[in-house]
Amino acid sequence: MVIAGERIGIDHRATFTVRNPATGEALGQLPLADTADLDRALDAAARGFALWRHASAAQRADVLQGAAALMLERKEALAWAATQEQGKTLAEARVEVMMNVELFRFYAGEVHRLYGRQLVRPTGMRSTVVHEPVGPVAAFAPWNFPLGNPGRKLAAPIAAGCSVILKAAEETPASALGVLQCLYDAGLPGDVAQAVFGDPAQVSDYLLASPVIRKLSFTGSTAIGKHLMKLAANDLKRTTMELGGHGPVLVFGDVDLEAVLDKVVPHKFRNAGQVCVAPTRFIVEDAIYDRFVAGFTQRAAAIRVGPGWHEGVQMGPMANPRRPEAMEKLVGDAVARGGRLMTGGARIGNQGCFFAPTVLADTPLDAEIMQEEPFGPVALINRYADEAAMIAEANRLPYGLAAYAWTQDYRRQRRLAAELETGMLAINTTTIGAADAPFGGVKWSGHGHEDGPEGLQACLVTKTIHEG
Repeated sequence: MVIAGERIGIDHRATFTVRNPATGEALGQLPLADTADLDRALDAAARGFALWRHASAAQRADVLQGAAALMLERKEALAWAATQEQGKTLAEARVEVMMNVELFRFYAGEVHRLYGRQLVRPTGMRSTVVHEPVGPVAAFAPWNFPLGNPGRKLAAPIAAGCSVILKAAEETPASALGVLQCLYDAGLPGDVAQAVFGDPAQVSDYLLASPVIRKLSFTGSTAIGKHLMKLAANDLKRTTMELGGHGPVLVFGDVDLEAVLDKVVPHKFRNAGQVCVAPTRFIVEDAIYDRFVAGFTQRAAAIRVGPGWHEGVQMGPMANPRRPEAMEKLVGDAVARGGRLMTGGARIGNQGCFFAPTVLADTPLDAEIMQEEPFGPVALINRYADEAAMIAEANRLPYGLAAYAWTQDYRRQRRLAAELETGMLAINTTTIGAADAPFGGVKWSGHGHEDGPEGLQACLVTKTIHEG
């Protein structure tokens, strides 16, 4: 852990064993916070906010730009840590480093654009609107993007003038600490950002009960998000919630089928499908359904699976032993209910957390996997008669994080943009996020945004001042 700039070792503390999911090898022992540690972190966050809220735009920008430059210099070391801890390929981990670099650079510019406004008033009176940092932020980041998620949780609050207590995933601590170290080395005062690890329920309960914390930022499951929102509500803390998804992909008969398959199949299986915005439910027009299933299955079966640092590997292991177990359960239920298993559906080997790229066709809607986000390397492909039925299926679930659509019909593109219930929509592309674009969902996929100007505004409060 890091509290007030000081690295905290094991000493008397309970520990968590960090393992490489490709080999099962223990990478190290992680100290877990006790209540005394959390109290120290809260005290530091209070001091850090009192200091950093008054930092100039230039000072904040220098830290963010400096951290971006250091991440670029340390790109290979950061990527290696992410691959060892989380399992993703080195190529994907390098992309994740660059996501952080671009985001930090973007916010280094945005800090100079925290504009207020002056209202028109009679002579002798002035009314102004200003934006101020919300206060210390408790930020909870999951393991699937071990570099990018901590980067998101740190960049916007620091740009806004807030302090942060980051609780990243216990499975991937070195990645998160590597990002934080870049900020320290770029000049961020130690009290401004802390990193603690521990039992998630204990840490969240303790931090959110403290009046020091004024905002909660959480990325994770809908069930946990609902619980944390209730805790935050006790003290009316602001919340940004990026929760689960079950990404629909609408594919119409007017597309270049082979070109679409060449794009969506690799995108489905990146990070072994452990992506909140992963394309998952493929909603395919009847006219091209059989060819789509055949082409998708052929490509999925050919994906090279192995340790993420091996040359030529396209998909690494799942991040922890819980995930293959969950896949076996979901796939077994789908097949038992009549779904067709086209390829995959089982673990690979007896070492590590490898699970084969899996394709299910004609899966009944009452199958558990059609209701619950699989968060793994499983693609679900079903046929639909027309546009109305396809939109209805896309909107059927209470989730609305990301959706995808493939069609050459411009008028249909406009209809889909209006009718699909989602926070983000990609039409004829797999690109769903960027540093300058707001990232967030609707319905059970959460509220608020990260990235873009909206991510910075989420860390600010508005004050109106009237002077007579």
